[in-house]
Formats: sequence, C-alpha cells, structure tokens
Amino acid sequence: MKKRKFHFNPQTLSFEPIVENAWRKLRRVLTYLLASAFGGAVFFLVYFTFFSSPREKQLQQERARMEAQYDLLSRQLDEMRAVMADLSARDNNLYRVMLQADSIPSSVRQLATGRAHYYDQILKMTNSELVVNISRQVNQMRRQIYVQSQSYDELAELVRSNQDRLAHTPAIQPVLNHDLTRMASGYGVRVDPVYHTRRMHDGMDFTAPKGTDIYATADGTVTTAEWKGGYGNCVEISHGYGYLTRYGHMSRIMVKPGQKVHRGDIIGLVGSTGKSTGPHVHYEVHLNGKVVNPANYYFQDLSPEQYDQMMQMANNAGQMMD
Repeated sequence: MKKRKFHFNPQTLSFEPIVENAWRKLRRVLTYLLASAFGGAVFFLVYFTFFSSPREKQLQQERARMEAQYDLLSRQLDEMRAVMADLSARDNNLYRVMLQADSIPSSVRQLATGRAHYYDQILKMTNSELVVNISRQVNQMRRQIYVQSQSYDELAELVRSNQDRLAHTPAIQPVLNHDLTRMASGYGVRVDPVYHTRRMHDGMDFTAPKGTDIYATADGTVTTAEWKGGYGNCVEISHGYGYLTRYGHMSRIMVKPGQKVHRGDIIGLVGSTGKSTGPHVHYEVHLNGKVVNPANYYFQDLSPEQYDQMMQMANNAGQMMD
C-alpha cells in the first residue's frame, strides 16, 4: 500500500493530503541531483587535496629519485672542483713559477662555454631547472679540465726545453725532512723574537739539531761564505736565471766563495749564530733581485701530501727565530 503524505492547512485547521504534480516531482528530482553533484564535488575536492593519484605518486617517486641523483652528482662535482682548484693552484704557484712561465688568468680558467642556446633548449624539458644546473656545472668542469690539460702540455714542453734551467732552479728543502723538528715560521709578516714587533720575514726558518747538514737547493756558484751581520755565518749561492738563495745562522760553513755546487751538496751545518734564538737555518729565495716565497720551491723532494703540509706550516704566523 502506497504511503500518502499530508500537510496541515491553517485555514481549515485540518490535515489535507499532498497532491503530487509534475512540478513537485521535477523539483524533488532536481534537488536530489544538485545535492548529489555538490556532495560528489566536495568528495573529489577533499580526495585530490589530501590523496595522490597513482600517476602522481609515480611522478613524485621519479622526482625524488632524480633529486637524489642530482644531489649525488652535485657532491661529486664539488669534489672534482676541489681537486681542480688544487691542481690550478699548483699549476700557477708551483709549476709555472718553477719554469718562469706566466700564470693562467682565472678569467680563462672560468671562461663560459658560450652555449647559451643549449641551456635555453634544455629549459623546455621536464625538470628543466635540475637538468640545466647540472649541465652547466658539467660543462664548466669540462672547460676547466681542457684548460688544465693544455697547461700541462705546455709545461711538459717547457720541461723538455729547460733542463739546464731546472737544474739551477731551487727545488728542495735546505734540510732533510727526517732532520726537521718543526718549522718555526714561514714567509710573510711575523713577530720579531727580540723586539716583539711585527715585520716582514723574508724567508723560512727550519729548526733542526745543531750540526745538521744544510744542502744547496740547486746548482750554482757560491758568492758569499762568511759572517753576515744578523744572519751570522751565512752562505749565498747564485744559480743563474735570476735565482739566488741565502742560508743563515750556520754553526759551520763548508764552502768557499767561487766554489761550484750542485743540488744536494752539503754547504754548512745548522747553528744559532747571529741574531737567533735557537738552532735553525734561515732560508731565502731571491728571483731577479726580489725576495720570493720559498714555499713555491720544494717541488722535487716533496710528495703532494708533504707539499700541502709544508704550505700549511708556511702559513704559520707565529714568532720568528731570527
């Protein structure tokens, strides 16, 4: 039996049956459809706001993997840049100094590859920013490697054509590593041990036991072998090609002026003569009449690790011993 619906008529004060006409039916259907559509829209809005579709999840996973690979490549490139920076520093400050060749300007080493249109094309690709960034770094590294390779080719040719110059270029420490106790001070502005004021220190101080052998650092001719003021017993060697080396505070001089010496010959013994606060050898390198940093002239008897350690010690700003 079909249920009938009634409504209260306030005029007759009685319940009267509701007559179902086409308009009422249509309005009820429309109301139901609108409510369903609104509920469905709210449901999908909430679903897509807080939940990802399978395709979105796949894209998110792919992006996460790409970002992880990008981070790994970036770390590897950072390590490569550190190695390249070390090679560049050695090239300019060590090898080219040794061969008296001009340094390569940083503008050349860092020169862009000139392929801007290439990056513009990549920008249109998926995950373009990541791709452009890593591509730019790789191309920059390729450019630096190319420049460094060309530089080494040039240096190799200079070495082949400059054997005599190399023999007369300071290239070792004046005392052996196993005889060193420490390096008291490097080249640069330092604290005077007597007057306690800051002044330029023109060489490097190598402390060693009294009587330790002191070696000529390159082939040359002894020009000075005598007492020389604050240097005490001092030896100076002219090597030609603009080079002169000085060794101070010796306890004993073992060469004479005019004597020819070769790299590695013993020229004296460590002491503390002259203005000195303890046994050591004060070592200077002069090039074309100007004092230069001796730390750039130990390339023949030091490994890369020992050279790095030497450079760290050379930057020591502690008190001098003379």
